[in-house]
Amino acid sequence: AYDWAIAAMASPKGSIDCVKAFSSTDFREDLKKFDIPTLVLHGGDDNIVPLAISGQKAHELIPSSELVVLEGAPHGITVSHPKEVNATLLTFLQS
Repeated sequence: AYDWAIAAMASPKGSIDCVKAFSSTDFREDLKKFDIPTLVLHGGDDNIVPLAISGQKAHELIPSSELVVLEGAPHGITVSHPKEVNATLLTFLQS
């Protein structure tokens, strides 16, 4: 409902252009160039952007990245699992 409300307030053209750009831009070569500690945080039950084709691939391409999968978490984990997300971020930032 939260994401729907945000999308409903957005410009239809802007939303379509954003989805088009995001879905057609290949970031793989950029990910290989990351040279800072990187946390890849993904919901294990994300059916919109599945782990296997997104978070897992990013982790494999980013040198020295750390992958954390929140089991049972869907897409939009900052809304559905805020405590787990915050705890994971704090742990990563303190390491």
